[in-house]
Amino acid sequence: MPNPQKQLVVTELKEILSKSQGAILTDYRGMTVAEVTTLRRKLRAVGAEYHVVKNTLFKRAMGSDLIPELDNLLTGPTAIAFAGEEVVAPTKAVFDFLRELKKPEVKVKGGWIDGRVYSVDEVTSLSKLPPREQILSQLIGALNGPASEFVGTLDGILGEFVRTVQAIADMPATA
Repeated sequence: MPNPQKQLVVTELKEILSKSQGAILTDYRGMTVAEVTTLRRKLRAVGAEYHVVKNTLFKRAMGSDLIPELDNLLTGPTAIAFAGEEVVAPTKAVFDFLRELKKPEVKVKGGWIDGRVYSVDEVTSLSKLPPREQILSQLIGALNGPASEFVGTLDGILGEFVRTVQAIADMPATA
């Protein structure tokens, strides 16, 4: 008969997974409780959660979604940063924290985003992307540029047409 406490943990992990856009897996050996608390606070500020998990319980929570590549990352002590709405900001927060921490034994193992496993290099690249809002504003600016130029061109053509009509209207009538 399964332990009720472990069943509760698996249920909580399933709920967190259902709300997450992705997860960044880390090795937390060498971190103090205060450091883990600081990281949790930084992640909470960007819509993410940080949990120390037992690999077997996390595997149970993943159920049929567990792929071999992710299973390979679940070795040794594991803590996971679960990203809520977006993945870039939590990834940046984890890497910034680890850079400030300066403990080489604490490292990122990889990531699991949209059902795909990301290597450490891919997660590192993800952390270097600009925030979602900035990417969207750049996209809107890029889409808006040609439209603005088109409106300016139309305005110039219409203005020239109106000035031509006005010039014709202002011409003295010849008999």
